[in-house]
Amino acid sequence: MKGIYIFLADGFEDVEALGTNDVLRRAGLRSELVGIREEPFVQSSHHITVSVDDCLPFFKSEHEGTTAEDVLIFPGGMPGSKSLAACKPLIKFMQDHYDAGGSVAAICAAPGLVLSQLKGIAGATVTCFDGFEGALEAAGAKFEPRPAITSGRIITGRSAGHALAFALEIVRKVRPEKYDEVSHALYLDTL
Repeated sequence: MKGIYIFLADGFEDVEALGTNDVLRRAGLRSELVGIREEPFVQSSHHITVSVDDCLPFFKSEHEGTTAEDVLIFPGGMPGSKSLAACKPLIKFMQDHYDAGGSVAAICAAPGLVLSQLKGIAGATVTCFDGFEGALEAAGAKFEPRPAITSGRIITGRSAGHALAFALEIVRKVRPEKYDEVSHALYLDTL
């Protein structure tokens, strides 16, 4: 699947999804919010209703021409991450995308719940919210408690407090020439 897509289920973590979307768009990247149900609205874990650009049931599963610059993003939040992880069509879509050469990114609970199901996670260095690393380690990944990590075509973030670092890792992967500009515009380079 060509493009950058942020998948949402009711109970997603606001800043991990919307902050990431904001940073990507500041870098000139077109990212779309995609609900996993056939409904045009999704409610965040803090009860903010968001309109999505598309819905998973209407996606075409065409992955021809997919590259590492095509990214599927999974924010954390509860019960959003659990719903993403339980969505079998989404997990299949993620695997097909990765197998075709695409990148995947997840933050907070989503690396442990969603990415741990990815065949290909073994050997990757990852991070996530404390307590969700067990499934990743069981799948053969190496956990490190860092704000954000890129390991090949797998990008992970630790928590809501590290959402901008996570988003910037995606920018670095997809449009590295925009990393410094966006980081500076957000004054993150002064920290």
